[in-house]
Amino acid sequence: MGEIILEEVQNLQERVHELLDDKDIKGLKSLLSSVDDNMKILQIIQELTRKETAVVFRLLPKEAALFVFEQLDSPVQRELLESFTDERARELVEDLSPDDRVHLFDEIPAKVAKRLIGLLSPEERKVTYMLMGYEPETAGRIMSPYFINLHRTMTAADALAKIRKQAKEEEKETIYTLYVSDGTRKLQGSLSLRRLLAAEPNELIGDIMHDAVVKVSTDTDQEEVATALKDYDLLSIPVVDREDRIVGIVTVDDAMDIMEQEVTEDMYDAAGLADITGKETNRSEVLTRGSLWANWKVRMPFLFITMLAGIGAAFILEGFEEVLTTVVAVAFFIPVVMDMGGSVGTQSTTVFARGVVLGHISPQKFFRQLGREVFIGFTIGAIFGTIIFAVILFWQPTADITGWGDAARLGTAVGLALTITVTIASALGFFIPWVLMKMKLDQAAGSAPLITSVKDIVGLLVYFGLASLFLSGLLY
Repeated sequence: MGEIILEEVQNLQERVHELLDDKDIKGLKSLLSSVDDNMKILQIIQELTRKETAVVFRLLPKEAALFVFEQLDSPVQRELLESFTDERARELVEDLSPDDRVHLFDEIPAKVAKRLIGLLSPEERKVTYMLMGYEPETAGRIMSPYFINLHRTMTAADALAKIRKQAKEEEKETIYTLYVSDGTRKLQGSLSLRRLLAAEPNELIGDIMHDAVVKVSTDTDQEEVATALKDYDLLSIPVVDREDRIVGIVTVDDAMDIMEQEVTEDMYDAAGLADITGKETNRSEVLTRGSLWANWKVRMPFLFITMLAGIGAAFILEGFEEVLTTVVAVAFFIPVVMDMGGSVGTQSTTVFARGVVLGHISPQKFFRQLGREVFIGFTIGAIFGTIIFAVILFWQPTADITGWGDAARLGTAVGLALTITVTIASALGFFIPWVLMKMKLDQAAGSAPLITSVKDIVGLLVYFGLASLFLSGLLY
């Protein structure tokens, strides 16, 4: 089933590209309108350039456009909003839920946010300002003011009538959990929709509601809100002001987003990398869409280090010229040792980057995980070192390697060098990107050049040192 859906999305992507190339706007709009799954449209848009995204987005049906917009990264959202007419921007932003709208305004430039707020209807502007009046990362900032509020003196029949009316007139975050207040909106209880449906029509809400309510205040930290929702297994949680008046709710889907965000922030903060997500987004923007000069500034300093390391490697080779000229076979295995070290270093860097992003690498236990990676690198190096030893032993590659004894000595030198170099490379693959991140430098551009430079210098020194030691009898 998954393969069929993937193939369908790929076919749609190809068709979208064809229509864009042909500038067939009418055909493109018809195609997009025929796609009944908004997730497919999102997948298609994520593969487009910014210019193509702007064209396609304008042709989407309203519901699909809103869904896609909410899923896009902040830089893309900002560019789309800046390209829209005021009326189109107003429609899109006003259709967002208030908490999502405030989150968007927090991510875009203040000038753009101010313009968009000015386009909102008076009612939506009032709601937006209300939420923006609370401190960032608090319950007040992330809550939705749209919820079903019942009075304890209502009958079950009256309550159901109110729910039906409000559900038709405006979109509520959830109607599965209902909240009960008095005439001053002070929170007094809660009630599940299921319990309300099971009640007799003339029963009073005050008689069937739960008096004990788990609640949070507007200044409660968003992480505490998410934890409360999780711990009490709630679909939503009411938010009250200082007078205990209910002013909004936070739903479980918001809590999931908060938990993911908070865990990531806590993880990076513990490692001194609190702003890494924003920094990496900006760096990615520079490297993929920035100017030539911007790319030079990021990438060339690290490559300059690599060039210097290459010159250093040349001096090392010159220093061991006697070994190379006397035992030619030593030169044969330089690429094996260097390439294996480079490959393992790249693997370790990838493991580190993915582990940090996914939360599998704990900054508090970094050195323990570094030790684990070094051990894994050592075992890999030892296995391949043994293999290369066996190959050399039976191959005896050149005339200056005469007999099993010389072959065993050469094999030992190469095998040990490979083991040590791979072990060092695995350590560098974890340690260097971690150091770059701690120093707030670009590990994407810097890790590979620095790992290569250090690994090559150390690897050559180790290799020729071992070759000189084990093949000393052939050098004189």
